Amino acid sequence: MKPIEFFKMSGSGNDFIIIDNRSQIVEKENLPEFISSICQRKLSVGADGLILVEDCEKNDFKWHFFNSDGTRADMCGNGARCVARFAHLNGIAGSSMAFETDAGVILANMTGKNDRVRIKMTDPVDYQDRIQIETDLGNIIVDFLNTGVPHAVIETEDVDKIDVTGLGRAVRFHERFAPNGANANFYMLEKDGTILVNRTYERGVEDETLACGTGCVAVAVTAARRHDLLSPVVVRTKSSGYLTVHFQRDEDRFFEVYLEGDARIIYKGELFQDAWNY
Repeated sequence: MKPIEFFKMSGSGNDFIIIDNRSQIVEKENLPEFISSICQRKLSVGADGLILVEDCEKNDFKWHFFNSDGTRADMCGNGARCVARFAHLNGIAGSSMAFETDAGVILANMTGKNDRVRIKMTDPVDYQDRIQIETDLGNIIVDFLNTGVPHAVIETEDVDKIDVTGLGRAVRFHERFAPNGANANFYMLEKDGTILVNRTYERGVEDETLACGTGCVAVAVTAARRHDLLSPVVVRTKSSGYLTVHFQRDEDRFFEVYLEGDARIIYKGELFQDAWNY
C-alpha cells in the first residue's frame, strides 16, 4: 500500500488529520480501527479527529468527519475551518466555498487575515432551558441545544475549578441525553463582561479538549440569552485561543450564526502502514 498523504492542522488547539480522499485512497474496510489507531497520541500521529475530503456533485466537496475513537460526527466547528483552509490551499475550492456535512451544508470563506477562517454554522435548534439532572457528583442545572452536535451548557463562577473530565463525563453519559449523549460545556463570563471562557468535554474524544467550535457557539448563544450579550461574542478556549461568534437574533431564535477563528497548518506528511499497524 502506498503512503497516504495528509495534513496535520489545528483550530484553536483542536487538532485534526486531514486527507484528500477524492480518489478513495483510504480503504473503507476497518475504517474505525484505522482512524482510532492513527489518532492515538504517542503511538501514531495523534489527533482529536480525522477528516476525509471527498467529491460532491452539488457543492465544492463533502467531508466525512470522525472523532478520535473512530465514531462519525455530524459537525465540528474547528474542523470545518481547518478543512476549508485545506481545500483552498489544495485547489479544491476557492476563497469562498460550500461543503457538505452530516449536519447540512456549511459555507466558509478565507478572511484574508493570515490563518483566520469564517464559517456559517447551521442554526441552533432544540433549545431546552434549565434542565436539572442528578449525577453522582451532585445535581446540575444545564441548558441544552444543538449547534450541529448536541451540547449541554453549564454556567459556573470559576471555570478553572471545575473537574471537567469527571463532571463532563457524568453529563455526557447522563440518561437525560441518551442515546447519543451530549458534549458538556462549562463557561463563565469574565468580570469585564466582554469575554466568555469555555471548557468542553467532547464525545468521541472522551476527555477535555483544548477547544470546541460548536461548543463555543453553544455557550455564546446560551450566554446571549441569559445575559443579553450582543453580537459578536468572543470566547476564550482552554488553549487560550479566541473564537468569535457572530449571530442575528429574533427573541429566542438565533440565525445567521458565524464562527471565526484560526486554522493553522502544523505539518504535511505521509502515513505508512506502521502508523496504524502496531
